[in-house]
Amino acid sequence: MPAVPAEIRHRVRILRGGDIAIGPGKLDLLEAIDAAGSITAAAKKLGMSYRRAWLLVDTMNRCFARPLVVAGSGGRRGGGAGLTPTGREVARRYRAMQAKAAAAAAADLEAITRLLA
Repeated sequence: MPAVPAEIRHRVRILRGGDIAIGPGKLDLLEAIDAAGSITAAAKKLGMSYRRAWLLVDTMNRCFARPLVVAGSGGRRGGGAGLTPTGREVARRYRAMQAKAAAAAAADLEAITRLLA
């Protein structure tokens, strides 16, 4: 069997009850909303439906004590959306947590990779 390069991926997720309050995909969505100013534009950028993006935002907003995303009403110019201060803090802290987790696990991940077929 030819050698296949290993792909190392690990996920950090924060759960609240049965819901994933924040994880890698939801963080990507938060960052896309922040950049685009719109749930619709963020969904398109990430290749997901508006409904899927809205459901993810709704889950995040329900899981945290304060909403992470606020959306304006639609209309001729559209309502737009943006991160709240809590949303920005969660995004910043989650990215920091990911970096720390990756650094802490690097040696073990490398060792396991060497043991893969």
